[in-house]
Amino acid sequence: MIRGDIKALSAYHVPDSSGMIKLDAMENPFSMPDDLRKKWARRLAAVDVNRYPDADMLALRTKIAKHEGVEPEQVLLGNGSDEIIQMILIATVPGTCVVPGPTFVMYNLVSQWLKRPVATVPLAEDFTMKEEHFLQVCAREKAEVAFLACPNNPTGNLWRQERVEKIARGMGGMLVIDEAYGPFSERTHNYLIAPNVMVLKTFSKVGWAGLRMGYLLGDAEVIAQLNKVRMPYNINSLTQASADFLLDHFEVFEAQVAELRDERERMATALAEFDGIEVFPSQANFLLVRVNDAMHVFEALKKSGILIKNMHGSDRLLVNCLRITIGSRDENSALLAALREIQL
Repeated sequence: MIRGDIKALSAYHVPDSSGMIKLDAMENPFSMPDDLRKKWARRLAAVDVNRYPDADMLALRTKIAKHEGVEPEQVLLGNGSDEIIQMILIATVPGTCVVPGPTFVMYNLVSQWLKRPVATVPLAEDFTMKEEHFLQVCAREKAEVAFLACPNNPTGNLWRQERVEKIARGMGGMLVIDEAYGPFSERTHNYLIAPNVMVLKTFSKVGWAGLRMGYLLGDAEVIAQLNKVRMPYNINSLTQASADFLLDHFEVFEAQVAELRDERERMATALAEFDGIEVFPSQANFLLVRVNDAMHVFEALKKSGILIKNMHGSDRLLVNCLRITIGSRDENSALLAALREIQL
């Protein structure tokens, strides 16, 4: 009874990280401050979990809209940005989806689930991309939707502003600019929002990964149409209350993001000093590096109690590449110390 193409897929794998320094999933490493955690717990204790969540979430959408400088009608909430990707691919005309390659795997994976064709625009060896090439593929494939991660995952680079603008202006179908790592980069693309341009965001990377709260900003009429394929009560009551509470204390998380940006620059400099490590530019909360033997380094770090992401084998451009999440200063220093003990 299961589709043959689904049987041929592999489930999304999340490795066990028990007892390890976890630098594999682009999470914020900082726990919530104790005083804030106690206030948060009191807020959650007041939630009536015997009732269904607020289905419309107007109050929360209004707060997010103010945070982003848009109107509440321009905000769609999802159970992580993954669910919103699925909503977009369900609601848009079922033509070709265009993505850069390599990029975030869920664009391709959800398209496969929904039997939507995907056209990949290969990046250059330095992970750059020309907007002319991207638009040519979109035109050739008569693309109904395209995803552009800004910054890109797993490469970490941010496409040049004028290139993103040209793609937004020249795109015939729907362009989704994914800013999952936007808080760590130099700019946002909210100013490009139009009937065929939307901006996808998440709170996961700023310290709320466990909440699974993503949101989409777009033209109000388009958001209204996408809302028709949103599951009823898709954001549970505890997540809604948490997001509402934490937005009132967002400066705490902005300070953590600033610290992680500083650590990213320290780590980029330190890693580049190793013989046998090439560090690629990043505006995300991770660094992509290339080593002589990715599997050897990955396994050696794992034995040292440090878990990173081995990208080798996932794309032809990622040969011997590793992706390292930026952790706390102590975690990052532990990684550097472990690397000094490894034959690179």
